[in-house]
Amino acid sequence: MAFFLETLIGGLMTGMLYSLVALGFVLIFKASGVFNFAQGAMVLFAALAMARLSTWLPALLGFDSLLLANLLAFAGAMVVMIVVAWLIERLVLGKLVNQEGVTLLMATLGIAYVLDGVGQTLFGADIYKIDVGLPKDPVFMLESMFQGGVLVNKEDLYAALIAATLVGALSVFFQKTATGRALRAVADDHQAAQSIGIPLSRIWVIVWSVAGFVALVAGVIWGSKLGVQFSLSLVALKALPVVILGGLTSVPGAVLGGLIIGVGEKLSEVYVGPSLGGGIEIWFAYVLALIFLLVRPQGLFGEKIIDRV
Repeated sequence: MAFFLETLIGGLMTGMLYSLVALGFVLIFKASGVFNFAQGAMVLFAALAMARLSTWLPALLGFDSLLLANLLAFAGAMVVMIVVAWLIERLVLGKLVNQEGVTLLMATLGIAYVLDGVGQTLFGADIYKIDVGLPKDPVFMLESMFQGGVLVNKEDLYAALIAATLVGALSVFFQKTATGRALRAVADDHQAAQSIGIPLSRIWVIVWSVAGFVALVAGVIWGSKLGVQFSLSLVALKALPVVILGGLTSVPGAVLGGLIIGVGEKLSEVYVGPSLGGGIEIWFAYVLALIFLLVRPQGLFGEKIIDRV
């Protein structure tokens, strides 16, 4: 039972990190109707900026405090992501208002390749380390209930708590603030939103900046766990099945979808994997997403689209 709980808790914490990346997809689609294929590249770009600035700034300013280096690097990386958001709106999205969805999708695919290339040019292609001080030692929990207790990784636990806090804050932002309501109005109808005085360009810069912040937090957490390398953008692709399960317009759906996939892939790898030769974690999420596309394509919490003729 203790081993099952260890696997379950590990899956829940991994799923929360998947949800964090999926939030970037949901935020941009919810506010602009654009499926942002560049979200994985944004996670990588933000993590690269954080990793390199945390090394460059202490050498440039002459201090050796890890906490100060991380705070300044995080702030600097956030400024970089805001600049990226402004450039995306100014050079790409602003030219494609009211275009077909496939046009916008291909535009985000192009943005992904540009960010990968520019990231390698600016920050290099080595593997970098992000050390934000998260404890990496495991801890034993529930020792009074199970002999030997349940082994939990402290870093995963803190990362999951950070992700859960950010998810809650973004949910409140979308539901309770005037800016959040304006974002939803823009997603429903660009022209109608403009006709009532909502500035489309400013809204898009805001939502891409918020998505950049989410990408930065996700990049820092994943970079702390795995190191910052160009395969990090592939980790973000796990968020695609998450948004398919939860629904492209639902923040709670992104959370639940991430938890389902995180738990499902861990349990299936441990309990079913040995009989199938392993590797279930690689394809489990995509097979589950395919099943959902066949049965419930709008996802668990997505809005069902009904066309009337």
